[in-house]
Amino acid sequence: MNLHQVISALRLDLLASLLVAAFLGGAVGLERELRGKAAGLRTNILICIGAALFTQLSLAVDATRGDPARIAAQIVVGVGFLGAGTILHGRGAVTGLTSAATIWLVAAIGMAVGAGYVYEGAGATLLVLIVLRALGVLERFLQRHAMVSRLVVEMPQDPSRLADIERLVREAGVEIDQVHHYARGDHAVVELVLRGPKRTHDQARLALLRSSGAYTLTVEE
Repeated sequence: MNLHQVISALRLDLLASLLVAAFLGGAVGLERELRGKAAGLRTNILICIGAALFTQLSLAVDATRGDPARIAAQIVVGVGFLGAGTILHGRGAVTGLTSAATIWLVAAIGMAVGAGYVYEGAGATLLVLIVLRALGVLERFLQRHAMVSRLVVEMPQDPSRLADIERLVREAGVEIDQVHHYARGDHAVVELVLRGPKRTHDQARLALLRSSGAYTLTVEE
């Protein structure tokens, strides 16, 4: 039995594809693990291996036994459910979108490897890592310089205080996107949506805390 027959008998080509899928999925999963995300190393490895294996099975099904594309098509649906499970909504914020998108892309990488497009899968993995790492730094930089927060100030009823609050906030260098004020018992409540660098948000809060007449100050970022 020659080497080619051994490879065919033991399906070493399939094993090699699964190992490549495990490596590429692990590369993305390691980055997620280092960031403390729920979908980390093991999750991404298993998704990538599973997608590669299902793609191989889909290619192995001939037309007489079923639709060869049906198995591969269901990978996208199944991964969609996994991604949806990582998305959380609470306190007016949505988290987990990047993890869901990463799961979706890792499955696509696994499908590419399973279909024999190893170099394309490796290139996509490199691109994903660049987006997650390099653009993550850029995103944090932009967040520090374009931060949005909601400020709630409760104080004694005094119409002149509303103008003072807006003046103090603007003098700190932060922009006011929205202002709402209403009565709560014998106190007035002012809600402001602020936009600007994180430093100016901190200065605006400090200015309000130092000013006389403020009753309570609540911040939501």
